[in-house]
Amino acid sequence: MNTEIDKHNPQPREVNTTAILFAVLVIAVCGLVYELIASTLASYVLGDSVTQFSTVIGVYLSAMGLGSWLSSSIKKNVLSRFIEVEILVALIGGCSAAFLFLAFSHVSAFRLVLYTVVVLIGTLVGLEIPLLMRILKDKYEFKDLLARVLTFDYLGALIASLAFPMFVMPKLGLIRGSLFIGLLNAFVALSLTFFFEPEFKKKIQLYTLRTQSFVVIGILVAGILFSENLTKWSEDELYTDNIIYAKRSKYQRLVITQSKGSFHLYLNGNLQFSSTDEHRYHEALVHPPISVVQERYQGDLNVLVLGGGDGLAVREILKYPAVKTVTLVDLDPQMTELARHHPLLSVQNEQSLTDPRVRVINDDAMTWLARDENPSKRFDVIIIDFPDPNSFSLGKLYTTRFYRLVKRVLAEHGALTIQSTSPLLARRSFWCVEETVSSIGFKTRAFHATVPSFGAWGYVLASPLPFDIPAQLPPNLKYLTPEVMKSMFVFPKDMDKVPTEVNRLNNQVLVQYYESEWSSWY
Repeated sequence: MNTEIDKHNPQPREVNTTAILFAVLVIAVCGLVYELIASTLASYVLGDSVTQFSTVIGVYLSAMGLGSWLSSSIKKNVLSRFIEVEILVALIGGCSAAFLFLAFSHVSAFRLVLYTVVVLIGTLVGLEIPLLMRILKDKYEFKDLLARVLTFDYLGALIASLAFPMFVMPKLGLIRGSLFIGLLNAFVALSLTFFFEPEFKKKIQLYTLRTQSFVVIGILVAGILFSENLTKWSEDELYTDNIIYAKRSKYQRLVITQSKGSFHLYLNGNLQFSSTDEHRYHEALVHPPISVVQERYQGDLNVLVLGGGDGLAVREILKYPAVKTVTLVDLDPQMTELARHHPLLSVQNEQSLTDPRVRVINDDAMTWLARDENPSKRFDVIIIDFPDPNSFSLGKLYTTRFYRLVKRVLAEHGALTIQSTSPLLARRSFWCVEETVSSIGFKTRAFHATVPSFGAWGYVLASPLPFDIPAQLPPNLKYLTPEVMKSMFVFPKDMDKVPTEVNRLNNQVLVQYYESEWSSWY
């Protein structure tokens, strides 16, 4: 056994294998979580989630292979070297998220910094298992040793894969989460200095390792205690305006910034609206389908809104006296609570979510539609206001499968609109949405509006029955007039229709279009 051995007794000392195998479990959890944190952070700040997860995971695994190879260069004092590796992993991995957020704001070559950090952490993690196996090699036969170590390693990976989406992200967030995981590594290092104290013949080495462990634990604990300040500090660098609200929900990071005369809502770093021009976006989203329906149906209106948890689309819907009910289905309860109670947002949406005609359901829209217990119920108007399809979890809400579920609950005389990204900056993505909706039997018309915060923005208007360009509008709108609404259905040459594939659940071609097109602009 390559640990510190008594020179007068060549036989290896008894090793606490339970402690070592528990260390295997913990470091496996920590190693995978660091990988997931780096991938998630990269997708937040760089977009293109498929590419970021693929490249970060690939680089990380390759670095682990490098670490495994380098482990052969450690010839003696294996236990001490292992504890030192744990201390380094705790410090570098624990501080990685905060460091990368700050680097994104200050370093132009962010990808180089990102992959350097990933390689460094991956190399250190790759050192761990080979060193552990050498520590245990005199305790078990090789086949038993391999089975035990790999069993605990794979079990740790399972725990990490469940803990990351269920605990680390929703409860801790990226910065506090990485600090907490680093703390686990540091406690492993410190604990091993006590479990294996007899192995250290040089007490100065033992005390040095304990001191290093305590210092790193202190740094990480301080980071956790001041994590809100660290998060605010890093976010202040990402946003040009003052942050007046920032909170992580189970599903996303919600940030409100304020400048002179306006405020802005961001979800996971992506701008959702600016108070100066959101009326253009929401008037274009809401009024065309209601106009289509009212031209051929004179009864009360039951309206369904999918997404739109900020309440701004509901504000526009409630301008119609014929509206009897509004059902809003939005995934995130913290978003809808923010829309109800935040003073700026509730004023902007005119307290629409507290109107007695409005029912708020916090659920995944696709799941809610699929388990509809009353399929005979029909909505006269459906407004679909989801974020852009920049990931597969969002892309599923733009598939034929989803639109068939929508069609099932839309009245025959009804109409719907879908926000469909920019026909100028993401032309194929936009027309892919229109092609997908049309492919399941809807009559469609694409249109666009100019929203200064986003540029030219596109929508798809659809109905089971043929329809003309709508013309009816309620009074006192800020943007739309009959003439403006008519002009929205005319596309200039650089935004006109291009051929695309249909977006299906099994291929999600829209996500590929979207990431390819937007990455060429930003």
